[in-house]
Amino acid sequence: MNIRRSVAALSLCAALGVAAAPGASAEDGPAGRAAGLYGTKDPKFDGVWRQSLALLAQDAVGVTPAKSAIDWLAGQQCADGGFPAYRADTTKACDPKKGEFTDATSAAVQALAALGGRADAVEKGIGWLKRHQNEDGGWGMNPGGPSDANSTSAAIGAFAATGQDPAKGGEGGKDSEDGTDGEGGKGGHGGKSPYDALLGLQLGCAAKADERGAFAYTAAKGEPVANELATASAALAIQGKGFVFETVGKDKGAGPKPLRCEDGDSKDGAGKGGAGTPKEAAEAALAHLSRVMSDTGSHLKSAMPGAKDQPDFGGTADAVVALAAGEHSAAAGKPLQWLQSKDSGAVAWAKGDPGALAKLVLAAHAAGANPRDFGGADLVQQLNATGPKPEAAAPDSGADAEGDSDGKGEEKKSDGGGIGGVWWTVGVCAVASVGIGFLLSGRKRQQL
Repeated sequence: MNIRRSVAALSLCAALGVAAAPGASAEDGPAGRAAGLYGTKDPKFDGVWRQSLALLAQDAVGVTPAKSAIDWLAGQQCADGGFPAYRADTTKACDPKKGEFTDATSAAVQALAALGGRADAVEKGIGWLKRHQNEDGGWGMNPGGPSDANSTSAAIGAFAATGQDPAKGGEGGKDSEDGTDGEGGKGGHGGKSPYDALLGLQLGCAAKADERGAFAYTAAKGEPVANELATASAALAIQGKGFVFETVGKDKGAGPKPLRCEDGDSKDGAGKGGAGTPKEAAEAALAHLSRVMSDTGSHLKSAMPGAKDQPDFGGTADAVVALAAGEHSAAAGKPLQWLQSKDSGAVAWAKGDPGALAKLVLAAHAAGANPRDFGGADLVQQLNATGPKPEAAAPDSGADAEGDSDGKGEEKKSDGGGIGGVWWTVGVCAVASVGIGFLLSGRKRQQL
């Protein structure tokens, strides 16, 4: 496979470099789009989010985004380091209690860290996250809000993208190499780490058998409710990874291990078993996602309250990324194939939408598939077309896997639905995920 820049290494380069001051760009864009912004739809609820994903996806496949696009994102940052969903007038101060969001801040930090050259913005963003971490180790959608799985997962990704141990992300505690302090406590804010917060949201052996390993969105009153979008996000984050990570290459294709529950486990919490570590929690969540998708035609369904019984393309892409991160190529292969199939409608769903296209590109990247031949569609070209013209593309950007490029920047068609020539030929034809863990399909409602 091609050797890619790791996000952590890039963030270190950014920290050593000179941060460029964001400024207005005079570059013209298609009618209806602000200079530098991806997409023409109203950015009120997802401007920063979709911009961040678009930049991450381009960088992951060797495309150098336009400077105006990076300037636009950096220019959205508030004075205290946080990011809003979108602010039309950047000369007006942000509302620190209602106008800044964990998800937007975390996504922007990941994108700016990956691209480099924005050390000040990245540092301020991380500082904002540290200051607004809850006592339970997690983050809410807004500062002071109850911790939820999606926001906590996005924040973990921000720390991972900047080369920091998410378990040591908070300002409290005396951290050691294993995330504990000298007295055996855990690193992080108030002695709690983000992993503690996520573990507290996972349904264990006391839950129904078909919900064990899933994550609830938040610790609401009453019984926790399994949420597949939250599960996909948490499954990636609890592995300590962000939206983009260094792929491992060939794996054994083993399936994820379900939650270990022993006789005597019941709704009153009696008995032994359950996830005792982040690794076990990730495996249990991935096993749950695989089980759910096996019953629904290899995809997730919308977890939005009141939504129709319909596929969740963004959530399925998140699940592919999480499974690929966990080195479960066989389990990831089927949902990836489903996303690539014309019958699924995923490519049509993403057309013209930079956030959705970015999700599919990142899923393909994580799985080792070719986003330039994804069910016959060139997702990279489609993504580039939604924003300002990229500065440049890497010589090998015509493919996302070894053997798909002739070394001159000209892509070659794969012979396996976008997965040919990669390492996933052990019992499967494909593999799989932002982040997002991504959260595009479910985050708009949470920012209302």
